[in-house]
Amino acid sequence: MLELPETYVLAKQVKEALVGKTIRTVTANANPHTYAWFTGDPAEYNGKLTGKKITDSAAYGGRTEIWAEDMRISFNDGVRTRYIAENEKRPDKHQLLVEFDDGSAVSCSVQMYGGILAFKAGELDGDFYYSAAIEKPSPFIDTFDESYFDALRKGVKQNLSVKAFLATEQRIPGFGNGVLHDTLWNARIHPKRKLETISDKEMSALFRSIKTTLAEMRDSGGRDTEKDLFNRSGGYKTVLSSKTYIHPCLSCGGELKREAYLGGNIYFCKSCQPL
Repeated sequence: MLELPETYVLAKQVKEALVGKTIRTVTANANPHTYAWFTGDPAEYNGKLTGKKITDSAAYGGRTEIWAEDMRISFNDGVRTRYIAENEKRPDKHQLLVEFDDGSAVSCSVQMYGGILAFKAGELDGDFYYSAAIEKPSPFIDTFDESYFDALRKGVKQNLSVKAFLATEQRIPGFGNGVLHDTLWNARIHPKRKLETISDKEMSALFRSIKTTLAEMRDSGGRDTEKDLFNRSGGYKTVLSSKTYIHPCLSCGGELKREAYLGGNIYFCKSCQPL
């Protein structure tokens, strides 16, 4: 699923690979997906986007945006976006296919669920999720400092678990279950710990882990559980994920655990992250 590191990487790659290209044709919702959503009628995407030149890209929380003059193409969550070179075979199934004037293309396919939105700049400013992603400071910038993080903590009920605090309600847009586990492992905090049990010293360690872990994921090209624009796995090797929990902890050699919790799986080390 797209989260903060991956949206940043995708936006950077879009800027390098697509800026200057002109959209020749757009096919949206060719293969309907129950949990794919669009803005308005996807049949209108071709008319809205054809002839527009790609001018820029941006990452906002858990979404990447492609700027096509006054239009925006925005995708998030479980949308896999892939660059297709000239003369390369197009995928058989997709929820969006954007063809460019030079023969290259970009395809978007929804995995579990996700939004593929096409809209004029400014049209979604009143949408809660979109506005939160744009307006709230990202952990990648200086405005997201320890004072800001402490205010986030003090603004919620203290009987929340640390997973619920960090990865729900868009408190930190783009920070989801995927990046949660290594962040908490680096801070040595169990995902089920209640905020009221976490000391100020531990909370400072958690803040530092958010900043450094996410930056490492971003700078490594995203997590190895996700793919980039060119269908390559990210270079950040996850410590705790569906790929790794069957192996011993890299720190203590102890047992890693997977449990269902709050609508998804959590991964942790029983020794390094005691509950």
